[in-house]
Amino acid sequence: GTAGLRAALGPGPNRMNRVVVRRAAAGVARYLVAKVGTTSRPRAVVGYDARRNSDIFAQETAAIFTAAGIETFLLPSALPTPVLAYAVRSLECDGGVMVTASHNPPQDNGYKVYLGGRVTDDAGRGAQLVAPADAQIAAEIAAFDGIEGIALAEDGWSVLPASGEPGSIEDAYVDAVTALADPRLFPARNLKIVLTPLHGVGGQTALAVLQRAGFEDVALVEPQAQPDPDFPTVAFPNPEEAGALDLALELAAETDADIVLANDPDADRAAVAIKRSASGKWSMLRGDEVGALLGSHLAARLHGAASGTAVFANSIVSSRLLGKVAERHGLAHTQTLTGFKWISRVPGLAYGYEEALGYCVAPELVKDKDGISAALLIAEYAADSLAKGRTLQDELDELALAHGVHATDQLSVRVGSLDLLDAMMRRLRENPPASFGGSPVETTTDLALGSAELPPTEGLLYTTRDGSRVIIRPSGTEPKLKCYLEVVQPVDGADELPAKYTQARERLDQMLEDINDALGL
Repeated sequence: GTAGLRAALGPGPNRMNRVVVRRAAAGVARYLVAKVGTTSRPRAVVGYDARRNSDIFAQETAAIFTAAGIETFLLPSALPTPVLAYAVRSLECDGGVMVTASHNPPQDNGYKVYLGGRVTDDAGRGAQLVAPADAQIAAEIAAFDGIEGIALAEDGWSVLPASGEPGSIEDAYVDAVTALADPRLFPARNLKIVLTPLHGVGGQTALAVLQRAGFEDVALVEPQAQPDPDFPTVAFPNPEEAGALDLALELAAETDADIVLANDPDADRAAVAIKRSASGKWSMLRGDEVGALLGSHLAARLHGAASGTAVFANSIVSSRLLGKVAERHGLAHTQTLTGFKWISRVPGLAYGYEEALGYCVAPELVKDKDGISAALLIAEYAADSLAKGRTLQDELDELALAHGVHATDQLSVRVGSLDLLDAMMRRLRENPPASFGGSPVETTTDLALGSAELPPTEGLLYTTRDGSRVIIRPSGTEPKLKCYLEVVQPVDGADELPAKYTQARERLDQMLEDINDALGL
């Protein structure tokens, strides 16, 4: 699921350490050299976040790539993953490596691989690797018995200029992302923003983008503003986890802010919180809500001008609402497997998202999820709505009136052993649930069998008579079983909305109970 490696730091072949990283780097290097051939020199760029050993893993990767004959660029400091993904395309590299564990716990690190240039097709240029490249690289890694035969150059790679210096890739990224702001909406910038990078590497880059785009009233959550591999103020450095945004929400309430924007530690994901009009309390928007809002905002830009050529996409576990938004604006829509390595490869992609707070609003710049560009555009949409006397909650209500209330939720079951995931999936196959939320299951799809639309993946999809949907699958990045729920409530008028939201929440709660029973929890 990670397009690479991810695990706890520690000794051994299934942990992140210098031996594992050296073998991984050597395998990637052999793959790139074999793909590009002997007539020209491969190019690669390496980036890293601020987790423990990230800089060491990145420097040794650069040394191994250089020794293998690859022209190698190293980012000048700990920077967001979207900057690395941007660099793969901007520098016309054949490969890229980002040393990061994204939103995983503090003890973890990881190694994410991108392909570009001459080793992939146009759809995959600058995207995370997929099959068969993953298996081919794994075979190259396995060919190394230990690290004795892996050479490291003492120098020869290029450290890219830092921000403020001529040729800075971070500054080029900031300029490119800032240019995404719609000049027709530029006067609307009267928005009070609270921003947190959750102790990650995105704070200064995100702040630079927002301020360059005209958002001057941005308050950083100071205890979380600087990179810290211990992530001391949160239990998990994941904006999806309960409590992760508590400090940001407290600051928003104190300063009477209009919106909270948060990035995960490597800034490839974005979270949004608003003050709900019904309760007056601050709460996080679900990833599907932000996905629909960004889709509506971008679809309005594209309406008419690109009908029939632009494509919206989201993962199969995300809400079906985006498809209805796209259809309303005359845009094509498709669903993919979970993960941006699939979403980013959709031909003609103009916008893609997945419910786990990942959004790709400019695939021509970053062919991956990008929490900084997404934060800019959601801020722009909120500011434009505010200038019209509206809120993002009003925009969500409008979507509900047009397409019905699409309410989603998720249940994550963390396990101590991957064998337990297999056991729970086997239990579901042997004892399939008959209903969810009181509605009989009408279709059960075993995603492991694949279909004409989707390649095989481990998971089960259920649809019920009333249109509710449940998908259960193992996580691709953590030892979890993940369950995704969606209910749809038709709405006949604005006066029905409060009741429909309540009914949708009640149905989701019933479905969660049924899933717990089905899993034997």
